[in-house]
Amino acid sequence: MFIQVIEGRTKDKAGLAAQHDRWGSELAPGAKGYLGMTGGVAGDGTVVMLARVDSEASAKANSNRPEQGSWWNDTEKYFDGEVTFRNCADVDVEQVGDLDGAGFIQVMQGKSSDKARVREIGGQLTAKMAEVRPDILGMVIAWDRDEFTQVVYFRSEAEAREGETKMDRAPAELQEVMDLAPVSVYVDIKEPWIRSA
Repeated sequence: MFIQVIEGRTKDKAGLAAQHDRWGSELAPGAKGYLGMTGGVAGDGTVVMLARVDSEASAKANSNRPEQGSWWNDTEKYFDGEVTFRNCADVDVEQVGDLDGAGFIQVMQGKSSDKARVREIGGQLTAKMAEVRPDILGMVIAWDRDEFTQVVYFRSEAEAREGETKMDRAPAELQEVMDLAPVSVYVDIKEPWIRSA
């Protein structure tokens, strides 16, 4: 899997949402290797979107489509200022439930001092965390060298907030992951846009 992380800011959530829907109906059917998209707009206007395809080659092929260029020319008008793109060929998916059914997502970003160890522990941690935090449906981690963008999928924000009160029962491995990969940015998206092919 290959993920492109798109980040920016907007004052027009509705307009950007309409463009997102337009891409899904007009461009997604012809997109090579398209797997899905997760993202949305936070309360402060921060935009984060993760577009998933099967490979970097598919991502490049889709970027070169004339209709993609036309759609982006229309879409970037809904952003305020610069839009950044991160291309991530290393992706981890840890799934417990139906990610597409999430009613709330949290995006976390940071940099790891030991990416290999974090990825090793991550696979072991999923089942243990599911016992403590049944509100978590799963997560996707997109790596850009040692920097990561992690999306955690929750059934609802209310369940997520309740689950946060149970973190004193979290497995010891979680603390090691947090030490090796500290989070510097948190973005809460209360009305996530989630689409799978």
